[in-house]
Amino acid sequence: MKTHAQAVVIGGGLIGCSILYHLARAGWRDVVLLERDELTSGSTWHAAANIHGLHDNTNISRLQHYTMQLYKQLEAETGQGCGVFQAGSLYLAQTEAREHQLRLQAAKAKLYGMNFHEISRDEAERLHPLVDFDGIRCIMYEPDGGNVDPSGVTQAYAAGARRMGAEIHRFTPVTGTEPQPDGSWIVRTPKGDIHTGWVVNAAGLWAREVAAMAGIALPLQPTEHQYFVTETIPEIAAMGRRLPSVADRDGEYYLRQEGQGLLVGAYERDVRLWAVEGTPGGFGHELFADDLERIEENLMRAIARVPAVGNAGIKRVINGPMIWSPDANVLFGPVPELRQYFACCGIIPGFSQSGGMGLMAAQWITQGEMEYDLFAWDIARFGDWATPQFTRARVADQYAHRFAIHFPNEERAAGRPARTRPIYETQLQMGAVMGLNAGWEHPLWFADTPGTQDTNGFTRQNWWAPVGAEACMLRDRAGIIDISNFATYAVEGPGARDWLDALFANHMPVDPGRCCLTPLISKRGGIAGDFTIACLAPDRYLVVGSGMAERYHLRFFRQVPLPGGTTFRSTTTETCGFNVAGPLARDLLQPLTDTSLATADFPFFRARAITVAGIPCTAIRVSFTGDLGWELHCATEHQPALYAALLGAGRPLDAGPVGSRALMALRIEKGYGSWGRDYSPEYWPQEVGLDPLVRLDKAFLHRDAVAEALSRAPRERMVMLELDSAATDASNADATGGEPVFSGETGVGRISSGAYSHHLGKSLALAFVKADVPDEAELSVMLLGRPHAARILPDPLFDPKGLRLRA
Repeated sequence: MKTHAQAVVIGGGLIGCSILYHLARAGWRDVVLLERDELTSGSTWHAAANIHGLHDNTNISRLQHYTMQLYKQLEAETGQGCGVFQAGSLYLAQTEAREHQLRLQAAKAKLYGMNFHEISRDEAERLHPLVDFDGIRCIMYEPDGGNVDPSGVTQAYAAGARRMGAEIHRFTPVTGTEPQPDGSWIVRTPKGDIHTGWVVNAAGLWAREVAAMAGIALPLQPTEHQYFVTETIPEIAAMGRRLPSVADRDGEYYLRQEGQGLLVGAYERDVRLWAVEGTPGGFGHELFADDLERIEENLMRAIARVPAVGNAGIKRVINGPMIWSPDANVLFGPVPELRQYFACCGIIPGFSQSGGMGLMAAQWITQGEMEYDLFAWDIARFGDWATPQFTRARVADQYAHRFAIHFPNEERAAGRPARTRPIYETQLQMGAVMGLNAGWEHPLWFADTPGTQDTNGFTRQNWWAPVGAEACMLRDRAGIIDISNFATYAVEGPGARDWLDALFANHMPVDPGRCCLTPLISKRGGIAGDFTIACLAPDRYLVVGSGMAERYHLRFFRQVPLPGGTTFRSTTTETCGFNVAGPLARDLLQPLTDTSLATADFPFFRARAITVAGIPCTAIRVSFTGDLGWELHCATEHQPALYAALLGAGRPLDAGPVGSRALMALRIEKGYGSWGRDYSPEYWPQEVGLDPLVRLDKAFLHRDAVAEALSRAPRERMVMLELDSAATDASNADATGGEPVFSGETGVGRISSGAYSHHLGKSLALAFVKADVPDEAELSVMLLGRPHAARILPDPLFDPKGLRLRA
């Protein structure tokens, strides 16, 4: 066995072998995979191994499409059969909401050149005569859907990797992973140690135990999962062709042909967690005892839809473990607190995603970044707040609702609250409906009755009108927004400005009281983040950024060494914040402070230390609403007193609390982008209008990459769209993000953010369209999967000249 390697992959299941294969294909041939038992041990060998291309997340759809195309290439390349059966998949909608979801996915498929389209009942019955289609509202067909052989695919990845020089060692458990001062690792095994540049944790059911060797805890929890295979069904045996699989997610089961019978699986509500305290070291190819009673309700729905299931005997039952993250997405990427330690753990639809995961992992490890924005997969989306208790509650909820629609803006209550601020109970008593942001509870909107819950759907929900009232209150008078879910950082010391200048793309403010907006640039020259930076003193700066991306941004902060005597620390937990905004914001705040808030004394985009109701605050004259406003940052212990003072001062002005959903609508009116929605590493600064904030006359992180990007013509551009209000009102829906944009029959872009502006009476959206799309183009947005007329707006509809902002 080698003593040195470029990378060591731990885990010989489907994903570990895919990563090894893609690393070798990327040119890293000096790579090793270590498997504690036999390849496919754990979850891989007993998987149902269904494959499908479409996902609610566009980039995940792209990677699933890549994966499905890869399997036949692997067979040709290696000679190892992957057992690919692509008889197609039928997707059934029993409800209006499911129909909306499927039509939206069909529109996305058309935009990205994937084959997923509606078919008639007659055509569906021809494809699958055993299905009773009564009660089905719409049927979509994916010709490339199907299934593969779990062992065959894994062995094909392994064979391909070996052909390119990679090594695989079975029956070689890892007993330790030890970081070295230079960022490399020693991986210890009973057969010897390997010194490696990268450790890749793809250990599946044992990912938690492998992570613990490196001193980290991963929010993962295994469950039991059952499916069964029937005896031969005469109608299938006589058919002479393979039947398409059936995705009846409203029925909460899945079904496909297996041999001359059918395979039926379910995600039941009666969840069974397994190995809560840790996965047994000796577990391998074992299964649990059958417990079909748990899936009886799901089974009865499957029999009602495909009566042949009820007439067939059961040939075998598979009840095996699978390991989940709190949101059922993979934990993917370099662990921010460690150097050169990559995780790829907690994969559920592995056979639909294995190739894409391997490709993206290889890109990140060998090139420093992926080509796609995949924050939905990024391990950095969870932090220490995702405790074992939180994880167990969320996993149980995710399993039980595996086939439920994930609606736009949906918030699930399981495992919450995880992190709260001092005014949490006060806000609940005021009617706050809470959302989750990086573990923090924060107000989405305020209902008239405490305890009100969100309703969910693709159409306008119970929060639509109250959110509109909050937005109009702020635009007409003033509003108070809790911004404690923003991330804040303190940079102090003689090298503070030099460090910030070396990290961020814009010039840092020099004089106390000055502020700047600045992008953080990614490895490929895209937007890794956008920040507000305030100079509080020559050696002291406040940095404000995205709360959900705090751990993600740690990777970038660690790439620039701090000068001697300079410190950088997160202050997110120890500080809280409020944004007071609107035309009467000054009237609300001025009686609470001795500091003059007049424009001449406190101009736009200035910061200073002030007291508000006797409470020390750092005030920044800025507002993400695009209106006159101040951000106030105070110590967490002062949050209740400051909130009470602001609410009290607002009452005579008929001003009050405003939630984050109204803030979303307000910033879209102004045309402000938001990281994670409109800004991402995929987009260059000139494509999102941030190029004026990139200063190439200085050195900073990834300067050369962004200089090259800026020298190119934009591929796409971010624009504001106005949707036909009559059409959106008739549909009772607005764009939220991800909806395709067409010019005639040609796909030209996608929505990144959308909301209804009650203040302006218009349905608005931010979108990316191809750079050559003219401003006067007649466009349509596929809202609810159907075209709605839209036009590009030349300027933001609210305060395009910034007069209110600077008043």
